[in-house]
Amino acid sequence: MKTFILGLIILIGGGAIYGRFCEKLFGPDDRPTPATNMADGIDYVEMPAWKNKLIQLLNIAGTGPILGPIQGILFGPIAFITIPIGCVFAGAVHDYFIGMISMRNKGAQVPKMIQKFLGNGITKVYTIIIWLLMLLVGVVFIYTPGDLIVGDILGRDVNSNIIWVVYAIILAYYIVSTIFPIDQIIGRVYPIFGAVLIVSAIGVFMGILMDGGASFANLPGGLLFQHPAGQAFIPVFFITVACGIMSGFHGSQATLISRTVKSEKEGRGTFYTMMIVEGLIAMVWAAGAMVLFGRGTPVSTGATAMVGLISREFMGSIGGLIAIIGVIVLPITSGDTAFRALRLMIAEQFNIDQKDAKKRVVLSLIIFIPAVMILAFAKLSPGGFNLLWRYFGFTNQLVAVFALAMITVYLKTAGRNHLITLLPGSFYTFIVTAYICHANIGLGLEARVGGLFGLSPESYAISYTLGIIAAILFTVAVPKLADNRKKTILSYDEKQSLNTI
Repeated sequence: MKTFILGLIILIGGGAIYGRFCEKLFGPDDRPTPATNMADGIDYVEMPAWKNKLIQLLNIAGTGPILGPIQGILFGPIAFITIPIGCVFAGAVHDYFIGMISMRNKGAQVPKMIQKFLGNGITKVYTIIIWLLMLLVGVVFIYTPGDLIVGDILGRDVNSNIIWVVYAIILAYYIVSTIFPIDQIIGRVYPIFGAVLIVSAIGVFMGILMDGGASFANLPGGLLFQHPAGQAFIPVFFITVACGIMSGFHGSQATLISRTVKSEKEGRGTFYTMMIVEGLIAMVWAAGAMVLFGRGTPVSTGATAMVGLISREFMGSIGGLIAIIGVIVLPITSGDTAFRALRLMIAEQFNIDQKDAKKRVVLSLIIFIPAVMILAFAKLSPGGFNLLWRYFGFTNQLVAVFALAMITVYLKTAGRNHLITLLPGSFYTFIVTAYICHANIGLGLEARVGGLFGLSPESYAISYTLGIIAAILFTVAVPKLADNRKKTILSYDEKQSLNTI
């Protein structure tokens, strides 16, 4: 329990201090924002600050900051330290600067900013990865709320035919919210969703405190546990708890809200602080899971099943139902904006006018066809969803590495402290490289060639080495890229009549 409280202090106190530091570094001012000088009634729409904050929170807080920490806590109480540190120094920084840089670039989506700051060659690779991530996010956030609705609300078998009806209803909502103006659907229903989310998070938190705190009697001692499946804390923890610490997906959501914020000075509260709130949500569910595991709940219990157990344990049957509904709200309010962001990215890439309703509909239908195919695979194939989740987690962090590189180039070009994103970018370069080199969904180097060097399949010697090399290359190459592209970036701004610095 002491570790949990310490983590909350780091998260809240550190977030308040470092958030102000990031704000001062960027320097928001009174210049017009895209919401005011590019208003189109569709995507560029002024909305109140409180609504932008709530939408941003709901956009970024899918099932990741709940399911991820529930699985991540199996590594031990160290999660209560790594989650807040990661949120303060990586996740919230990532979200804030993407939102603010987008605001200074006419509400550009991340691929457009990658093209400007990192160049065309990197953009081609990034665009494929980010489009894939948006599809994976959308599908994951049809699958997980659908299963929770059928299993925990309706009390039916998640493999029965009714699951497809629920999937269809969620998908129909996504189609509508993707096509209609942002303030007509998302802007109206999110305050209701937000109230449910807040009640559920507070309910579980208060339930933990009033229940006597975290009793970990049946768990091993120390900050770091031996994972039940033998997984290595580094890099697996940071892939598993991706959304609760840092998520590349968040960048696509920050750029949506950059088009609805009417003052740059709202940025810290909208982008940075909302990531801190997501970190708080992650901490609460991680604590709930640890308490139940300490009381004898089998560690083999699936993360989705744990949601229901935690909710009912700390809030009772009625309160638990509200908490489950809150968890269902999270992925639904991220899935809809994932598809919306993908529509805008594709439209921006191919210069498709989104003021034309017919073009929005056609583009949306094109997006949903592969999404349905991936959903069918995940549900009908043995282990399909587990495979989907692992690729989702890896791709999510890989996208964040590109974004941190882009922010680093922006800051160095502007003559500002670029180490605040260069260092997290280097660390996550190591994480994603080591993970994909070792994992069986990737290269599986230790399992395939480790024996030649006397290494066991569980060893990370090769993967860690390659991860360190990749991190060093990132640390050296990104600042050098900033120096090489400075003239190109300034020339681009002059042609576009922008002032991004």
